[in-house]
Amino acid sequence: MALVGLEELRAAQRRISGVAVRTPLLPCPWAAEGSRALWLKPENLQPTGAFKIRGAYNRLAALTDSERARGVVAQSSGNHAQAVAYAARLLGLKAVIVMPDTSPAMKVANTRAFGSEVILVPPAERDILPAELVEKHGYVWVPPFDDPYIIAGQGTVGLEIGEDAPDELDTVLVPCSGGGLLGGTAAALKLTCPGVRVIGVEPELAADAQESFRTGRRAVWPIADTQRTLADGLRTPAVGVLPLEHMQAYVDDMVTVTEQEIRDTVAVLARRGRLVAEPSGAVAAAAYFHHADELDGRVFAAVVTGGNLEPALLAELLAQ
Repeated sequence: MALVGLEELRAAQRRISGVAVRTPLLPCPWAAEGSRALWLKPENLQPTGAFKIRGAYNRLAALTDSERARGVVAQSSGNHAQAVAYAARLLGLKAVIVMPDTSPAMKVANTRAFGSEVILVPPAERDILPAELVEKHGYVWVPPFDDPYIIAGQGTVGLEIGEDAPDELDTVLVPCSGGGLLGGTAAALKLTCPGVRVIGVEPELAADAQESFRTGRRAVWPIADTQRTLADGLRTPAVGVLPLEHMQAYVDDMVTVTEQEIRDTVAVLARRGRLVAEPSGAVAAAAYFHHADELDGRVFAAVVTGGNLEPALLAELLAQ
């Protein structure tokens, strides 16, 4: 399958304009350390609280009239679910969302509030039921990451970073689950700012993407293993096929962060950055704060992918 190019990225940028927020690139003088500096891309400010609206709307808006009439089905632990539900409501489409029953209650409630039907299943069934629903009802499948329209939509994050970044920017840190955001953002940056390094970040308890990236073979981790991380949005057991191709073409390296580093960074972003970041959204900044020896950069941008977390969890992390 062909890699997403600049034409597809620019088309996605035009398509989502006015729906997805063009989030700013925020300087963080409080995070400077010697010659190191940090900028944050706060995707938690999106209408659905996460970057996923970019890819979801780009995919749904590109459907044909006959496809729209069939309705759509998606699976997600929360952020893609909310994005598809919101995009479907804007476009007047029927949407059915399959969510693991371990999803945060707030994400489930938000998805339902956008008007979609939500079906809760055990985590092991979340990749099985959507195919059955497609077969039974004819719904259009909207994957969370393994789709060129999804990758291009998420890649608009990289276009915006490239347009807004200071000249000194040398490294961009991007969280990775299924790889749609990382692959798309890396493609956008390498095609517009080829000198900038792109590094993927994921929890060490769900490091299937790092294994896949380094071995060149798509690793599949047991769902029971990836479920261990607090970062519920990064529990995908395997990176997507097409995202992995983009990662191998454009990503420079991948690092992992610990659970404690994720917890600490959620608190730091809230206290110092005035940003509410869910654990999944904090992993890129966690790499900046805790893995300087692995990154070898001076001026960083880190994507804060989302801020959809339970208030009780936020309180717990702030009190630690």
